[in-house]
Amino acid sequence: MARGSRDLYAVLGVPREADDGVIRKAYRSLARRHHPDVNPGDREAEERFKEISEAYAVLSDPEKRRDYDEFGEVSLEAGFDREAARRMRETFGARFGGAPGGAGGERFQFGDIDDLLAGFFGGRGGRAPGQGFALRGPDVEAELELDFLEAARGTEKRLRLAHDSVTVRIPPGVDEGGRIRIPGKGGEGSGGGPPGDLYARIRVRPHPVFRREGRDLFVTVPVTVSEATLGARVEVPTLEGRASVTVPPGTDGGARLRLRGKGIPGPRGGAPGDLYALIQICVPRDLDDEGRAALKTLERFEPADPRKGLGS
Repeated sequence: MARGSRDLYAVLGVPREADDGVIRKAYRSLARRHHPDVNPGDREAEERFKEISEAYAVLSDPEKRRDYDEFGEVSLEAGFDREAARRMRETFGARFGGAPGGAGGERFQFGDIDDLLAGFFGGRGGRAPGQGFALRGPDVEAELELDFLEAARGTEKRLRLAHDSVTVRIPPGVDEGGRIRIPGKGGEGSGGGPPGDLYARIRVRPHPVFRREGRDLFVTVPVTVSEATLGARVEVPTLEGRASVTVPPGTDGGARLRLRGKGIPGPRGGAPGDLYALIQICVPRDLDDEGRAALKTLERFEPADPRKGLGS
């Protein structure tokens, strides 16, 4: 999320002391409301969904959240170094860093720091004997497009740049808008300084079957009227192949059946999300006289008023 943006906690509508469960629940609720699939063609909803996802990417990661709480938006900058930031804060005091909504006063950003004190951060520069400042090279950002399953399962991709290509290891579970840091593959340094870092900005192509919300997956599963009425075992697709799920007798269309642990793998080996099978009842079509007569015999078993409670 760019500098000058809203407080990430405000983006998700949660207090700063919110625990992981509250943050996850708020994200899921907002993501469902603003998901592009729910708001086709709505650019404002698409931007809001992106903002929500970027905020959740920071606040759901304990390390990123800790840095954000301590240093504020400066911790979201490419190449952020918390130890260097602490040294800088000791030097400049309250004018540097701090969480959004904290003490007032002008605050330094990384661009200002480089102008004021090139090389203060170890590796960001330093004066070599008989030379000017040895400056670290600039960070470079490039876009990397992934197939949905590549992003979910993890893979390796070749990222082609202007003068060379770089192999990028994609960990399982990366999401749209995420960034992967490749140290030392950015712009060249000057005066003997080290190169900057390369950041691969992730773009994920939609999947024709799966829809993702955080670590959870959703898939629409068609069932027949008989299967929904009498119950059945049906197969559903998962990231690892097909799995069976029980459709209980009397299942309504729109019901959600959960397959625990069949969602997106957690970052750094964390627990995976769940997969939800969304039941879609397929009614028979193109019936002949015999078929229509057979269905007529079922009318006496149907609810007397299925639309009761809808109001006027």
